[in-house]
Amino acid sequence: MSRKLSRKLSRKLSRKLSRIGLGVVGLWAAWSAVAQEQPADFTHQVPLVLSGEGPWYRLPLPLEVQLHARQTDLSDLRVFNAAGQAQAYALLRESAQSRENRTLTEVKWFPLYNAADDNERAPSVRVQSNANGTLVEVQPSSRLEAGEEELRGWLLDASAIKAPLQQLILDWTSERDGFQRFSIEASDDLQHWQAWGEGQVARLTFADERVEQHEVSLPGQSARYLRLLWEAPSSAPVLTSAQLQSASRESVPLPLVWSQPLAGSSAKAGEYTWQLPMGLNVEQVQVELSQANSLAPVTLAGRRESSHPWQPLGGGLLYRLTQNGQDVQQNQLQLAGQTVQQLKLTVDERGGGLGAEAPALRFAVRPTQVVFLARGEGPYSLALGSSTVKAASLPLTTLVPDYKPSRLAKLGTATVNASAASTVVTSTASTAAPAGTPWKKIGLWAVLLVSVLALGGMAFSLLRKPPVKN
Repeated sequence: MSRKLSRKLSRKLSRKLSRIGLGVVGLWAAWSAVAQEQPADFTHQVPLVLSGEGPWYRLPLPLEVQLHARQTDLSDLRVFNAAGQAQAYALLRESAQSRENRTLTEVKWFPLYNAADDNERAPSVRVQSNANGTLVEVQPSSRLEAGEEELRGWLLDASAIKAPLQQLILDWTSERDGFQRFSIEASDDLQHWQAWGEGQVARLTFADERVEQHEVSLPGQSARYLRLLWEAPSSAPVLTSAQLQSASRESVPLPLVWSQPLAGSSAKAGEYTWQLPMGLNVEQVQVELSQANSLAPVTLAGRRESSHPWQPLGGGLLYRLTQNGQDVQQNQLQLAGQTVQQLKLTVDERGGGLGAEAPALRFAVRPTQVVFLARGEGPYSLALGSSTVKAASLPLTTLVPDYKPSRLAKLGTATVNASAASTVVTSTASTAAPAGTPWKKIGLWAVLLVSVLALGGMAFSLLRKPPVKN
């Protein structure tokens, strides 16, 4: 009987645990539904206008919209579709773009001769060059008798080219048809040579058609001199032209995004402070000099919060002077992009100062782009302004498979609706309680915790209950 009773109690306990467990699961599901982000959870929303081919769209984020964020790293930025579903997105903060410059340069070439019976070694030469390394004359290092010399190859002078060499382009006399194969070596001092592989050019006649190949790829390295040595010296052609294509990459800074003039305050003479809307990586500031003939040596400091000490950011000489009837001014200070929310300008008043009232100040930041994957039906909207949500952006290489920088310009574009940009929708849900106190989530967590404790208590009570004797 005790075994039957034990099994009966076990089944009873299992049923109770299942019922309570289902209730806990239901509460968890309800909490998850509330916890899922909705457009109303954000204080500001702006509609977007899409153009071009999707499904990925690139949105240059206007600074006036960005300033509605409550988190410095824009963790509270989201893109929603018409159904209120969050879209996958990536943040792109580029400080510069890379640009490749290709240049085609005509170079001098000099013949390299060897004795007709000496094909084992490269020709040894004597050179004459000017002060910058440009070759003037190239002669065999040993005297060769007339009729004994044989054209072995060519020496190209690339000393005037400073960028990496990408391609060699040759032309030669028409007497030599067929394939022309040669080795390529590079040097900076004409003494030590590095192998750069092999090259091949061709001039063929096929089915009454002329087929010519003049280009040879190079490894993209820099060198002052190139040596071309033909595999079969007897077939080495006479060059008529030699060109080298070089390519250099340069970093082009993106244009800065400037804020509207920001009013400041002055607690004492020669010291002015400004409060930024949020913590920003400031690259430049511009101080308004309202009076002509102003001259002010200044230092600029910044900090994240009022409780933090001021940190020096830079300094310089600001001026607005009238010369020959025209204003000449320098009113900008270059910064290093530190994150600040407060700025303080200290002026050496020996130059006359900037007046009792704080001048207006504009700040500049690097532009931010949002790339998102459009899913579901539009219209789409951008939401900002929450101190509780977590970062949800993806790496751009995850969001866009096989991403390459060249693809960015080919993506569809999104812009803030100009007619609605000045009327930013403010969520009414955010005013029901302070942004930092999510009462719904706290309440659901409390109910969930009480349910778990009740479940544990019931299980413990049933297990301790003594079996009833028959």
